[in-house]
Amino acid sequence: MKILLTGSNGLLGQKLVALLHQQPDVELLATSRGRNKLASLYSSVRFVSLDVTDSAQVQHVILQEQPTHLIHTAAMTNVDECELNQQACWEQNVTAVQNLVAACEQTNTHLLHVSTDFIFSGEVGPLSEEAAPGPVNFYGKSKLAAEQAVQACKSPWAILRTVLVYGTAHEYGRTNIVLWVRESLRAGKQISVVSDQYRTPTLAEDLALGCWLAAKHDATGIYHLSGREMLTPYQMALQVADYFHLDKSLLVQVDASTFTQPARRPARTGFIIEKAERDLGYQPHSFQEGIALLAQQMQLA
Repeated sequence: MKILLTGSNGLLGQKLVALLHQQPDVELLATSRGRNKLASLYSSVRFVSLDVTDSAQVQHVILQEQPTHLIHTAAMTNVDECELNQQACWEQNVTAVQNLVAACEQTNTHLLHVSTDFIFSGEVGPLSEEAAPGPVNFYGKSKLAAEQAVQACKSPWAILRTVLVYGTAHEYGRTNIVLWVRESLRAGKQISVVSDQYRTPTLAEDLALGCWLAAKHDATGIYHLSGREMLTPYQMALQVADYFHLDKSLLVQVDASTFTQPARRPARTGFIIEKAERDLGYQPHSFQEGIALLAQQMQLA
């Protein structure tokens, strides 16, 4: 297998590099915009700088490399940023996918595309792969359009949807709910946490493993990959506080209407993951186990 990975500098991309470079019989080519943030950690992994919004670059790299599989993790994922800068969002989330589809068709490369629960309206959940989409923000609309481009692909394809990914990464500026709650409470800061949105939070390592299992099994079609537990951010925050023995009274339970954000959030998503468990052997960690793994990685415990 020769796997070309996009977005190797991102959270999921970094976890995939860590996982795939250890696999026997896998030749890995990591790609991302700009420099390789992982050069010092994985010096044996080949890296090519690639802007997936540039169709000529995409064609050149894929035709030259002839990967058997392409795992596409690169995306613009800041939901409010997508709402405020819709052209950039469309280029990175839709045009890029159209470029990859066109190139994969020429080389018969198996395209594995990472998508999101935000393609759904949030009226019901947890959701199976057959649930009807209905995005409530521009990020969700862009990711749904990307899915439609993938589904029209003439070479083999799989769409791997996920929910609220958390984890730690090298030189990675963005935080996540576990680190945010821990750092805030340790500093004695009172924080407002939403209690009327429901998700099945996903450990980045679990998502990476799900992507690899899908590639290894040459899976096609749509798969839901997330954690199993349906939790509100407030319930997640309570678990974080308990794990690190921090003051739970600093957590203020609020509803989503408290925040004025440019983009609407779906109220209730979360995934049914039985198909991935059955077909791929996908077995995610519990949220408690995920917190423990992050603690270990950050040497916080």
